[in-house]
Amino acid sequence: MKKFMDWMTNVFAPKMNKLARNPWLAAVQEAILAAMPVILIGSFATIFSILRDFIPQLPDISKLSDFSFGLLSIFLAYLIPTTVMEKKKHKKTSKQTGMAGIALFLMVIYPTFDEGGNFIVPFANFGTTGMLAALVAGLFVAAVMNQFAKHSFFKEDTALPDFITVWFDTLLPITLCLIVGWLFTFVLEISIFDVVYQIFTPFLAIGQSFWGFVILNFIGYAFLYTFGISTWIIYPITSVICLQGIGDNMSAVAAGNAPVFINTGEAANLFLIGGGGTTLALAIMLLFAKSKKLKIIGKSTIVPSICNINEPLVFGAPVAFNPMLMVPMWIMGLLAPIITWFALDWGLVPIPAQTFNFWYLPSPIVGFLVTGSIAGTILVLLIFAVSWFVYYPFFKIYDKQCVTEEEKEFEKKEKALNKKRNRKSELEDSMEGEV
Repeated sequence: MKKFMDWMTNVFAPKMNKLARNPWLAAVQEAILAAMPVILIGSFATIFSILRDFIPQLPDISKLSDFSFGLLSIFLAYLIPTTVMEKKKHKKTSKQTGMAGIALFLMVIYPTFDEGGNFIVPFANFGTTGMLAALVAGLFVAAVMNQFAKHSFFKEDTALPDFITVWFDTLLPITLCLIVGWLFTFVLEISIFDVVYQIFTPFLAIGQSFWGFVILNFIGYAFLYTFGISTWIIYPITSVICLQGIGDNMSAVAAGNAPVFINTGEAANLFLIGGGGTTLALAIMLLFAKSKKLKIIGKSTIVPSICNINEPLVFGAPVAFNPMLMVPMWIMGLLAPIITWFALDWGLVPIPAQTFNFWYLPSPIVGFLVTGSIAGTILVLLIFAVSWFVYYPFFKIYDKQCVTEEEKEFEKKEKALNKKRNRKSELEDSMEGEV
């Protein structure tokens, strides 16, 4: 175990953290995060629709979701190349790169034109259905623009204003990007949208399988987390799978069919009780610890934990790099998604079919809002109960260890204090003797 911990700490973790700082990977992550407000609008529409089931007089605002979350691919087609250019220190041409990303994306989703010249494309392609195409188009445009940005038609000391130099420096690479899109779409009549989708379909299928759901959630929310590696490192991968899944579920429900995709961010909210690793039970236990240190940590982390924010707990208790608490977190990292999968797959709990990103609400409330059923809340409480039994024996051992360490530290301080007192007493006695 010690060799494994040393390897993870000194070799694996630094490499993963270096990978997380890769500008291309980080750009995809930040682009999706930048689009979060429009996703949250879709979540607001979801909550409102649940209220509407109880109060039919409320207006139908479902179209808000169509024109926010439903346009996610367009937003990403702009944000991904823009963010890449900013990270590559080419901020002057970032906006032009974003516009080129949108233009190429609109080409690769393979539009058609009727006799009246109307632009015809399935509206779903602007949402999660077209997300992979937006990702490819955005990264391709960014790669081309990044190469051209290293060179300029003008000298650094040119008297021309920046906007003029940017016009001419971006004209050629933007044209090149659009020619590539035009060549594939309108000359060769190859749908890049379909090609990309076919390439990634097996990957998406694996992600939506039982093992894909369990392993991705275990690695992202438990294993890497315990080594201080940000869960965001695999977010560019998991977000594509999860957003595609919830988008397809929404489309299925709109068409009168049942949702079938389980691996979504909404489903993960059912077991991330207290945060990654299902740590709310541990946070509550810390409040009743015999160790003074753990009790203080419990008091300072309980409120964030109720809101499913557990960085203070993971790095404060600590759970990270602490084998005694890493093991139960790994166990829950496997058990929680397994329980969730079977509860959804067997129809015991409705599969989420609406976007919901208010994950910072208390988990029992999230369980109801995500599924639209009290069964979601029951599932949350069940997983919480399981986590309590998993964490408890490890917590008791760790608490006892901390108490022992505190007692030793207290004894050490007492000895040092007594030694200091004795020296002072000896000094006073010697001074009295001299007098």
